[in-house]
Amino acid sequence: MPQLITTVDGVEIHRTYLTRVRTTLGRRPDNHIVLTDLAVSGEHCVFELSGLSDVVVIDSGSTNGTYISGAMVKMHLLSDEDVISIGRFKIQYFSANELTDEGKTVSMTLSGGLAPAATSGAMHASLKMLTGSSAGLEIPVSKAVSTFGQPGIALIAIAHRRQGYFISCLEAQQIPKLNGKAISDEPVQLVDRDVIELAGSALEFLLKA
Repeated sequence: MPQLITTVDGVEIHRTYLTRVRTTLGRRPDNHIVLTDLAVSGEHCVFELSGLSDVVVIDSGSTNGTYISGAMVKMHLLSDEDVISIGRFKIQYFSANELTDEGKTVSMTLSGGLAPAATSGAMHASLKMLTGSSAGLEIPVSKAVSTFGQPGIALIAIAHRRQGYFISCLEAQQIPKLNGKAISDEPVQLVDRDVIELAGSALEFLLKA
């Protein structure tokens, strides 16, 4: 299954499996992939899936452009491991899900009873970058289970349950920390303004009504 891995400053913020014929990316919340940064247009680009794994990226008339290998593209048939640049974001395309056989997808790894998110509730969560060139950028935590970090180095999961948001560690060559304490594979509930140290970056967990 084709997938897109979005990173900012080397930290993975989205992993999207391309199962739809048309997957949109942009700043507006109605996109399938939402990147809340002013460099990203309301609907910035579209990924169109043909057959099992042929994916074309089409720029949607964005203000700042869609780039592959430093060249602006309007329409481009993606090759395995192509990297798309949009502002500060890097989006790497993989024609197949290489992690499935190793059991490292989120649905397999989180076998410790993390419940799916409740569909109701007024609070919305995000992670705010505190360090690096992307300091100040807020990343929505909008899925039932979201993963962040660098596979093979440090990878965490944030799960949305009825009781709130819970963080746990998936991989820890470099141990991630929550408010200065190591994060283990045992889920811990997050509260507003918690600080997460992950793969050399610091992020602040925010809850907003």
